Amino acid sequence: MIDVVLVIVFSFIIGVVFGAMAMFLSKGMMAARQATLAKKEAAQIIAEAKAEAKEHLREAKKEAEKEKTLAEGEIRERRSEVQRQENRLAQKEATLERKLEEVERREQSLDARNKNLEETRLEIEKIKEEQLKYLEQVSQMTSAEAKTELFDRMEKEMQAETARRLHQWEAKIKLEADEKARNILSQVIQRSASDVVSETTATAVPLPNDDMKGRLIGREGRNIKALEQATGVDLIIDDTPGAVTLSSFDPVRREVARHAVEKLIMDGRIHPARIEEVVNKAREEVDASILQAGEQATYHVGVQGLHLELIKLLGRLKYRTSYGQNVLNHSIEVAQLSGMIASELGIKVITAKKAGLLHDIGKAVDREVEGSHAQIGADLVKQWERNQDVIKGVAEHHLETGDTSIWGFIVSAADAISSARPGARRESLESYLKRLTALEEIADSFKGVEKSYAIQAGREVRILVKPEDVDDLSAMRMARDIVKKIEETLDYPGQIRITVIRETRAVDIAK
Repeated sequence: MIDVVLVIVFSFIIGVVFGAMAMFLSKGMMAARQATLAKKEAAQIIAEAKAEAKEHLREAKKEAEKEKTLAEGEIRERRSEVQRQENRLAQKEATLERKLEEVERREQSLDARNKNLEETRLEIEKIKEEQLKYLEQVSQMTSAEAKTELFDRMEKEMQAETARRLHQWEAKIKLEADEKARNILSQVIQRSASDVVSETTATAVPLPNDDMKGRLIGREGRNIKALEQATGVDLIIDDTPGAVTLSSFDPVRREVARHAVEKLIMDGRIHPARIEEVVNKAREEVDASILQAGEQATYHVGVQGLHLELIKLLGRLKYRTSYGQNVLNHSIEVAQLSGMIASELGIKVITAKKAGLLHDIGKAVDREVEGSHAQIGADLVKQWERNQDVIKGVAEHHLETGDTSIWGFIVSAADAISSARPGARRESLESYLKRLTALEEIADSFKGVEKSYAIQAGREVRILVKPEDVDDLSAMRMARDIVKKIEETLDYPGQIRITVIRETRAVDIAK
């Protein structure tokens, strides 16, 4: 059994070996055939490659010959261009050489000319020195002295020309300033709508009958004495029918007395104790009226922040008149006009209004204090007002100070507009003209006066004198003498300013 198995296994092994050998031999034969085929294909590919390479080589040779032909043409063109550049450079070099030669010839010519000029200059210097020596001998002056004299003459001529030009500029500026001022004032006057004066302070008290005069006088005159003592006003009882007259320099006292007398007449009880009681009550009413008038004035103008004492003083102007013009209404009008002028000039309107409103405040106490109302008013305002421009406007509104600011000019112009407009004051035209004529006649009566002008409604007299007859000291003395004569011969309100002008002019005409 084992043997059979062994035989079977051995036979299987032999079969496998022979099968493998047969397969190997068949594969070898197939590989040989494939190798032969591959060789043939390789030989064919090589042959084709060689043929193709030959074709490419022929084409490359053709391309190389073409490129060579192009390169040779370009080289020929570049050589010709280089040749042309060399020719141009040669021409430029020849041109430069010719120019250099021309420059050298010019330099030589200039050297020769400079040499001739130097010789000529030396000769001129020599002649100049000789001429200077001759001129010095003739004029008997050295060159330094002559130069100084020439400079002096030139300086004088320049000064004269400068003075002439300055005079022309001043005249031109003055004309422009006058024109602008006229425009501003005309606009302000046009915008101002003021009422004509129609009120005066009452000084007469009407009586219901003449028997009331005896009752006002009282037994042995005790009633009239008590009334005059309580009010500080003189009660004039004369033959005037149906009225008694109150006389006092203080308008407020006069108003208190008027109220008191009217109350006593209406009440009918007139005796010293009743008089004192009524006068005190009338004084309180007038004080309240004064404060109310001052407050209304500040409100009407639009000025706020005034001290209470200034408001009271302002209200007192309600009972003060100037030529029939109520001073409080005049102050309100001046404040409005001052504000308009300030607006046209582009400066602080509220400051101008305040200065205009307070400009106549000195008239509230000018009968109690010595001095001009402008200075008195400035001193009063200075106590309660910190704005220095307002104080200047009050102090300078009559141009009495040496140096006037713009605020003084504004208030002065507004004051003149308010007081000089038609109907502002009750002075008759005849008396007004008489006063102006009298002022001019007094000024003309002095020797050396050429012409005199009364201006600003008679508040100022300007006098032109002959400079050959009146010197500076005489002009000052003339102003003082004219003031003295006016004070002695004329009656006038306020103050009158005397200005004596002495002017020397040098005029020549160029033909």
